Amino acid sequence: MLFTQDRTRTRQMFRHAWQKHKNGESLEPLEKQLASLLEDHPEYHKLLEGSDDLLDHDFTAEDGHENPFLHLSLHLALREQVGTDRPAGIASITRSLLLKHGEGHIVEHLMIEKLGLYLWEAQRQSRAPDEQAYLQSLRELL
Repeated sequence: MLFTQDRTRTRQMFRHAWQKHKNGESLEPLEKQLASLLEDHPEYHKLLEGSDDLLDHDFTAEDGHENPFLHLSLHLALREQVGTDRPAGIASITRSLLLKHGEGHIVEHLMIEKLGLYLWEAQRQSRAPDEQAYLQSLRELL
């Protein structure tokens, strides 16, 4: 299970999936998704292969580095949204963005910027994310 409140456990799951992938071991479905995301992000490979200290590291805007685990988790969440078309209409918007930009990873980055913003805003205001506003912000990328 990826969605857990235990930050260390979530980070260990990314790390473990990457190690299994590198070693050519059999992967569970979620591990395959994680490994695929990590293949698209070579900038995180050394981090995942480094010290266990990263499992407890606080990634903040002040330190000048984005949180790689948050970034990867947003990719995973977006892929889930598109795969289930929830919120309704996101799969169609994604197809249109793919036609416009041609490259899936670029499209995902454009979309996760919006997703992250809407999740942050909802958390800041202690409310559920506004799905319609989120979808509208994605349509504006078209």
